[in-house]
Amino acid sequence: MREGSGEGMNWPNRKNTRLARDLRNNATDAERKLWQALSARKVGGTRFNRQVCIGPYICDFVARAPRLIIEVDGGQHADHARDAERTQFLLGQGYQVVRFWNHDVLDNIDGVVADIERVLSALPQPLPHAGGGPAAFGAEVSP
Repeated sequence: MREGSGEGMNWPNRKNTRLARDLRNNATDAERKLWQALSARKVGGTRFNRQVCIGPYICDFVARAPRLIIEVDGGQHADHARDAERTQFLLGQGYQVVRFWNHDVLDNIDGVVADIERVLSALPQPLPHAGGGPAAFGAEVSP
């Protein structure tokens, strides 16, 4: 086995990791449109990742620091009981879950982004990293 090759490693969620990669590579039109709006910290300066594994689930968009999950749902999400179970698990992990229908993202991206900004502003803001402020780099900070 080569060092660093990953062979022989016991990944707890390898199947979902592969599926998440496939989902990123084969995103729906609505997911691509929302990603264009969310990527590069365009919404509230928040970093989002696509198709993130959390427990046994793959979430469409996740902002880890504010613990926010954005789901874009199509017709396959008619099984509300399954979605409710999934949402309860994610809430138990400390995340807030917000869902949008595909047609809302495709037809009203500005309204969807405004809703996401509103949710982000209502969430508690994470504390800055210790020693990561301007004073840590020699800059003066006013009291």
